[in-house]
Amino acid sequence: MDKNLIQKEYKEKVKSLKYYNQRYYNDNTSEISDSEYDDLKKNIIELEKKYKFLKSTNSPSITIGYKPSKNFKKISHKVPMLSLANAFTKEDLVNFEKKILNFLSKSKNTTISYTAEPKIDGISASLTYLNGKLVYGLSRGDGKEGEDITANLSTIKDIPKIILTKDFPEEIDVRGEVFIQNSDFKALKDNFANPRNAASGSLRQKNPEDTKKIPLKFIAYTFGFVKGLKVNNQYDFLNKLTEWGFKTNPLNRLISGIDNLFINYNEIEKKRADLNFDIDGIVYKVNDFALQNRLGFVANAPRWAIAHKFSSNKGISKILDIDIQIGRTGALTPVAKIKPINIGGVLVSNATLHNEDEINRKDIRIGDTVTVERAGDVIPHILSVDFKKRAKTYKKFIFPNKCPSCGSKTIKEFNLITKKKDAVRRCSSEGYDCEKIAIEKLKHFVSKEAFNIDGFGKKIVENFWKLNLIKFPQDIFSLDYNKIEKLDGWGRLSVQNLRFSITVKKKISLERFIYALGIRHIGFENAKLLSKYFGSFAKFKDLSNNNKYNDLINIDGIGETQVSSIKNFFLNRANLKILHELGKILSISNAVSIKKDGLLINKTFLVTGKLNGISRAEIKSLIEENSGTTVSSVSKKLDYLIIGDNPTKKKVLNAKELKIKIINHDQFLKMLNKTS
Repeated sequence: MDKNLIQKEYKEKVKSLKYYNQRYYNDNTSEISDSEYDDLKKNIIELEKKYKFLKSTNSPSITIGYKPSKNFKKISHKVPMLSLANAFTKEDLVNFEKKILNFLSKSKNTTISYTAEPKIDGISASLTYLNGKLVYGLSRGDGKEGEDITANLSTIKDIPKIILTKDFPEEIDVRGEVFIQNSDFKALKDNFANPRNAASGSLRQKNPEDTKKIPLKFIAYTFGFVKGLKVNNQYDFLNKLTEWGFKTNPLNRLISGIDNLFINYNEIEKKRADLNFDIDGIVYKVNDFALQNRLGFVANAPRWAIAHKFSSNKGISKILDIDIQIGRTGALTPVAKIKPINIGGVLVSNATLHNEDEINRKDIRIGDTVTVERAGDVIPHILSVDFKKRAKTYKKFIFPNKCPSCGSKTIKEFNLITKKKDAVRRCSSEGYDCEKIAIEKLKHFVSKEAFNIDGFGKKIVENFWKLNLIKFPQDIFSLDYNKIEKLDGWGRLSVQNLRFSITVKKKISLERFIYALGIRHIGFENAKLLSKYFGSFAKFKDLSNNNKYNDLINIDGIGETQVSSIKNFFLNRANLKILHELGKILSISNAVSIKKDGLLINKTFLVTGKLNGISRAEIKSLIEENSGTTVSSVSKKLDYLIIGDNPTKKKVLNAKELKIKIINHDQFLKMLNKTS
């Protein structure tokens, strides 16, 4: 690889890491998962090792955290608050000990004792005591300087203000973690993404009285600067912390041997679901302080300690209940309500169980202890059940034979392609007779790819349904705005905005209208094929009169399954009434023919982020109408990446690395000789 390209790639990665550090440490926001962050950090360090000419003052090998906020006074740590190297496998631990023995010139048979301390996922803090009195408390900051948050830390009951014990050091910098218990977080979950963000945000309140209202906890685990300490090892120090009035982690252990460390690691991981606080790994420290002093430090981390991270995309939890959700096509989807657990920086409380067959195959029951997986943007799901922890009272889950919403019989349809019954059980109700199906159909109708009515989200659909303001799609265009204006959370301006949003959407393309109807098996691509075939709304609607359903099989891309769904749709009287009513209200434009020599011929596009005033489906249609094509991922085949608000950082970075042109909505419209 070219040296300039290597340097460019390296600088982009370092820049990204700096950005994520700022968002994490200063803004209390996690834009990427812990695993993605660890991978980025690891990748930068590997590049530095491979190419010695790569250097940056922002490299993770020499920096910690992020510079302190300007909102607080900055104070230097007497001893820097360093980060830790990470271990992910047993092999990493073996190598960690091997390096220790080599550095100390010890034989491979030498026994090293370690403290194994579960790592709480909170905010690091440093407490300086002089003659037994707390004089100030700092955040980690960039490791060298921290924010003076003494007033806020002083509101935490777990932090002693005065310590009168005779053997307490003359001066000491006690370090630990500020966190919020999961049980306390329940009352705050609407304001914060996870307990760690809640703790961080609370400590950064300008008014300590606001911090005082938050149930913050503190667990101590080490020291920085110290004068007059009379213990010789870490385990005794942890015990002393308890004697001095600090709280320590009850799961701390003194262990020798890598095999035993790994056994303890697996046991702790299984207990995570039962803990009232989030842990993301176990920190191992060489117990003997004399050995710690000999080992010293490398770059910005001690040689004598390492953090053994838990799997970033898995966690262990308990199933509290199994809820049956009903989709717009009548599919009954079981969802496990689990004890909330932090997986990869995201608090997970629901996990899909997919279908009835999946529950039976894995024998999943309410009360079970389970392994939950969350990978990337995939919905969390149950990997396996720990049958050893199953109580005899846990009963086999019986899938409902009747719809929980309308009471109709639930069925498994015969699949014409597989010649088997579907795994999914469905409500047999048609049209809008089932309340849950009707609500989901209405959500689909106003969604971005369909009518894209700005300000008409899922919660509004649910609220308006409960208030009998809408029951069918046509009701959306004849709302009682006077009644809405009197509702909590609504006012004259918000009602005017809603009315405007609905009015401008009375004009819609035929393909998006067909898609909005929510006909089973008819996605956006099939809706486009049907739009081209019929050409106009009148011809589409007339299908119920001419009964030429079998002719649809001649459309390339439309099969028997789709034809059957379309026929069922038109045989339902409620659906015919909806078509008739919407036909009177809306202006449904005829299908647009695709240009073979349009302005975007031979050009490929990908959209990331939210674009103002236009949905993904609309911009995709514009591209295709002008001979362009859309792709689903960044690759060398991509010509343009169109970005909106909050784009996916990874896609933007990949596009920059591949020198793909990045444009915004307005620049895209200029390519079509249009303006927004």
